[in-house]
Amino acid sequence: MGRHRRPAAPAKGPTRQARHRLAAGLAGASALVATALALTVDPAAPPAPDRSPATAPEPQAAP
Repeated sequence: MGRHRRPAAPAKGPTRQARHRLAAGLAGASALVATALALTVDPAAPPAPDRSPATAPEPQAAP
């Protein structure tokens, strides 16, 4: 029977630093895009033309 060997560790050095920088850059870019979208996009959709606007029911007094 053969011995089980430990899998090779991820590369250290420039490759690891490049991956870290890429991940940090993508995270920062996605945060900026999400912020820009939240500030510029109006999430409220216009009311449907065939329906009346929804109103909240009035609270009723307790007997």
